Amino acid sequence: MFRLLRSALMALILVLFVAPSWSQAVSDADTSAMQQVIQSQLDAFAGDRGEEAYSHAAPIVKMAFPDVDRFMAMVKGGYQPVYRNTAREFVESSMSSAGRPIIRMRLTALDGKRYEALYTMEQQPDGTWKIAGCVLIEIPGLDA
Repeated sequence: MFRLLRSALMALILVLFVAPSWSQAVSDADTSAMQQVIQSQLDAFAGDRGEEAYSHAAPIVKMAFPDVDRFMAMVKGGYQPVYRNTAREFVESSMSSAGRPIIRMRLTALDGKRYEALYTMEQQPDGTWKIAGCVLIEIPGLDA
């Protein structure tokens, strides 16, 4: 029951906040920069470099998880395929209906299950990109 409710909630979040808006595009340069930030965070997770991983989080994330230990506990507890994975590939970039850049990737978890990760990105005043959120969705039937 909880999984069904969680899935329905995630679908609602996707429709309201993350659904792509095809009228807007993300530039190749921005896509590359955002992918590099995500890749750097994933590499930091893989190397157990919590401070480095936390440095890629946007201010809104840091408000919710005000220190590295809380942030890492959240990732390890709720985003295990992001924390540890055997394969990853970027799929596409788009803009949400709210005008936020979204980077979509696929991950293979240690148990072989496949996931889609939708990263919401936020450009900082200095022009750099930070990760403002991630929605993780299991892809049924695509076990590796």
